[in-house]
This record gives sequence, structure tokens and C-alpha cells, in this order.
Amino acid sequence: MNTPVVKDTYLAQERPQNLYILLVRFLRGGVLPISIFCLVATAFASAPKAQIQSADNRPSSEAIVVTLGTAGGPRPRVDRHQSANLLIVNGTPYLIDAGDGVVGQINRAGFDFRKIGHIFITHNHSDHTMGLPALLATQWEFQRRDPVTIHGPLGTAKLMKGAMAFLAVNSEIRSAEGFPSSLSALVKTNESEPGVIYRDDNVTVTAAENAHYNFPRESAPYGRHKSFAYRFDTAERSIVFSGDTGPSKGLAKLAHGADILVTEVSDVDELMQLYKQNGIWDNKTPEERQQWLFHQRNEHMSPAQVAELAISAGIKTIILTHFPPAGGKDDDFARRVEQVKAAGFDGEVFAAHDLDRF
Repeated sequence: MNTPVVKDTYLAQERPQNLYILLVRFLRGGVLPISIFCLVATAFASAPKAQIQSADNRPSSEAIVVTLGTAGGPRPRVDRHQSANLLIVNGTPYLIDAGDGVVGQINRAGFDFRKIGHIFITHNHSDHTMGLPALLATQWEFQRRDPVTIHGPLGTAKLMKGAMAFLAVNSEIRSAEGFPSSLSALVKTNESEPGVIYRDDNVTVTAAENAHYNFPRESAPYGRHKSFAYRFDTAERSIVFSGDTGPSKGLAKLAHGADILVTEVSDVDELMQLYKQNGIWDNKTPEERQQWLFHQRNEHMSPAQVAELAISAGIKTIILTHFPPAGGKDDDFARRVEQVKAAGFDGEVFAAHDLDRF
């Protein structure tokens, strides 16, 4: 069954804040009647729950995509968080990537971070993994006892070894403060090859190597790291998360016949202009500039390349994400939607914001 996609922007955090301001203004103005006070206070206390309930009050088997973080790249942003997505199926959350700030974003979206038992890392760039240690430590500190499995491509085991070493000091201290088990006992790592990497009653997850890493044979990371795209097949929908990638035969095969494509999109010319404005370009050596340009032009996708992929795969809906900071903090990247459509894709296209639901 094909379920239509409806964008549902989460506003629960804004509503109670506005009510709080209103309440303070009333109080400053004089005596507030008890009935009005109770009405405002009740609305303030219940607003997030009402918003969450309305967003989640859908058939339980329906797969819901929540774009927790929609920024692209490691630069800190005030308008968008680093890469992270939630897929909710039958009430079970699956996390795809864990950029900086992911714990707070899960909270803002109205979900319990303790319930996340499977995390799928597309690749090991910092903007996709920086929030992972914080999430694991917080889950442990808030009494999760069931294992958390980190799924990822070649290089993930090394990443997790370093993450656990970083968290070991905190774990050692807290072990004498009422935390009975070690953090390391909570975390499992599943470093996988392409293919079906996970299956339960809700989802079948298939990984395919994409084209985000094209290391020269003589480079240090060659043969030590890979980058994945993931496909989640549920009873209602099939959703593909591209990860960061350039045009990729593996991704094209993985996406064939899927309903939804959650994909990165980029514009190297806009990004280069930004780098020149803020001095990053001037600080790069000629060799670094050449490497950066190769990476941006071959290991990320333009709007036209996104459209080509979606058309060839028969995708019905595109959710664009991983936006580089080219347009400034008020940029909604609506032009990317128009660019994808102009390239010939006639399905639904959305430019995601943080905490959007689809």
C-alpha cells in the first residue's frame, strides 16, 4: 500500500514558550483571576503532549520519518543541527546517523532516547557521529539496560573503540555513584558488509556501499573505511537514506522501487563562494583545494543528480536534507526543490527542516 507523505513541522517547543511569555505579562499587569491562570497554566503544561499526540496519532504500522538534523558539514549552525534521522515503525525508533546535538533533538521531537536500541551510521565523518558518545552515555545514565547496537560500514569498530575509550573515565566514576553495570556492556558494534544487515518484526535493513569515499590507493584511509546508504523495508513503505554520496550504482540499485528517498543535496559553487568569504579557501594549500573540489564534485550530489537517481529508481517522494551553510541561517533551501523539479522529477519534493515529520 502506498501511503501519501505529508510534511508535519513540529512546533511543540515554540507554543509553550509563547504561553509562558503571555503568562508572565499577565502577572506583571496585576492580579490574575484564578480561572484564567488555571486555563493558561494547563495549556502551558499540556501543549507539547498535545502536539506530539497529534503528530503520532497515525496508524501504528505506518513508518514515520523525523528529520532531527538537516545541516550538512561540520560547521556549527544556529538554524540546523548536524545529520540525524529517526524512523518510527510500530512505535519503535531507529536512528540513522547521530550528529552533534542528537540527544536534544530526540527530546525536542518528543521521543524517549532510552528506547533507541539500533543506530545505523552511514559513514564516520564527524557531522554524522559527534552526538553518538553523548547519546550512549545518556542512555546508560538514565537506566537503559538492554543492549544498543551500532551498525555501520568498515571503520565503525575503530570509531566505537575510540568512543568507548573516551567514555571510560565517566563510566568509571559513575560506577561508584549508583550505576551498577559498565557502559561497555551496554554497547554492541555490528560492522557490516553490504547486504541485509538487520531484520526484526518491523523492518528489514539493507546496506549498499555508496560513492562518498573515493580514496587514492596511496592514501591513509584507503581500504580502512567505507560509506553506506541504507534501505528500510516496512509493511507500509520502503525508505532509502542515501547518506553522503555522489552518483552511485550501489545506491541506484538499492533505491529501485522505493517509496521515499531521504537524500543529501549540495551545490559546490555556492559552497566555494562561502569558503572564499569566510577565509577558509585562502587557508587551504593548492593540494587541499584540489582534494576538496574533487570531493565536493564527485562525492556529493547536485539537484540534477538527485533527480536523475530518483527518476531511474522510480522514487515517489524525495526528502532533501544535509544542506551546507551556503545561504545563511534564514535559508530554507526552497530553490533546491525547484532545481530538482526542473531536472525532470515530477513526484513530491520537500526541503526538510529540523524536526519535520513525513
